Amino acid sequence: MDLLYRFQKYLVESLSISEENRILLAVSGGRDSMLMAYLFIEAGLDCIIAHCNFNLRGAESDKDEELVREFAGAHGVSFFSHNFDTENYAKEKRISIQMAARELRYAWFAKLRLQERADWIAIAQHQNDHIETALLNLTRGTGLRGLRGILPKQGRLIRPLLFLSSAEVTAQVAKLSIPFRDDQSNFSTKYARNKMRLEVIPKLKEVNPDFETVMIDNITNFQESYQLLQSFISPIRENLFRSNGDYIEVYKTALASYIGNGSLLFELFRPFGFTKSVLRDLQDAWNGESGRYFQSSGYEMLLDRTLIRLRPLMDSKLKADTVQLHSDSVLINFDGRIFETKLDTDVSIIRENAIAKLDFDHLSFPLQIRYWKEGDIFHPLGMSGRQKVSDFFTQQKIDRYEKERIPLLINGNGDILWIVGYRIDNRYRITESTKKVFTLVYK
Repeated sequence: MDLLYRFQKYLVESLSISEENRILLAVSGGRDSMLMAYLFIEAGLDCIIAHCNFNLRGAESDKDEELVREFAGAHGVSFFSHNFDTENYAKEKRISIQMAARELRYAWFAKLRLQERADWIAIAQHQNDHIETALLNLTRGTGLRGLRGILPKQGRLIRPLLFLSSAEVTAQVAKLSIPFRDDQSNFSTKYARNKMRLEVIPKLKEVNPDFETVMIDNITNFQESYQLLQSFISPIRENLFRSNGDYIEVYKTALASYIGNGSLLFELFRPFGFTKSVLRDLQDAWNGESGRYFQSSGYEMLLDRTLIRLRPLMDSKLKADTVQLHSDSVLINFDGRIFETKLDTDVSIIRENAIAKLDFDHLSFPLQIRYWKEGDIFHPLGMSGRQKVSDFFTQQKIDRYEKERIPLLINGNGDILWIVGYRIDNRYRITESTKKVFTLVYK
């Protein structure tokens, strides 16, 4: 069957790509991506070419860029390139060079796609990449989900060459005389993927010469099994997990029938990134004291008395943010919360949680508004002694998530003046000797 016909058939049937779509082609200069670019151009599709120069191989990196630039120019295709300081980025992020290059290129591709109004980003991975990924995931213990290999379409990424094997790519590039450059780092076995391709898979082919064909069939079976599993899990998850403002909640009574099944529990919580070991801790704490806290790479979870609450991890910068409030301030915005201030001589007592009336002469400006921090102490109104703010929250039955979102008004000397919406500090209350009143209204 003609290669171009197979390519166009795969675009339509497996990727749902239409002639109206604009495609950003990620082209490194290697044989895979050069063949992909050639096929898109021959198919007459609207595309642009993007090349990443990671500056890792000196003049060789520049020669790769020049090859791709000349190819794009010869075919009248718009060309975009970007130079990255990959090594410094890796050091700053404390990640490997490979991970740094991955993060840099995908971030740039996403930005360029929006800038050039492209619909898809095409990556030139083929069937052998598919097999290598599944085997690598097997060694890392990713389970059935990882054994699916590379997905043909993922978000705005498409893999238009997954219908071809590495041998077919090599043969077609030679047949069509498509220029390309080899990256010599692809032949170094110090990288896990190269070791899998150059050493492990050849040994497996000695056991079964048809290993690659068998693996493609296996991956298809894994994908189908995973889809079947999700068709069972998804309705349960949708019924259990409900959005409630900033949180996702699931009632313990609803989850109780699943808590003893570790595998099922793992699948239910998979979208939130919790590991099996963390979920085992959840099982152990299920009938214990409420208030236990668990964390994944992207979410935090609170086991409360009657329910479980989940939310994305808060930005540490957000937690540290403060705003200043001066004596002549009228309106203050703190993280979307509005405070209105007023200075007068009205010493009448108003018993409303959203209003704080303080003795102006005891205040040291500028005041600050911030969130609670571990170790905060205040003197609750009506008490002569002091109390930890965390203990006050516990008495008020305020859970960990809520207390981290409650603003505190801080005096210039560091004293807590008001736990906003709950209690002012006894030392700053209005008394018979108060002459001026500083009033804050929390909206």
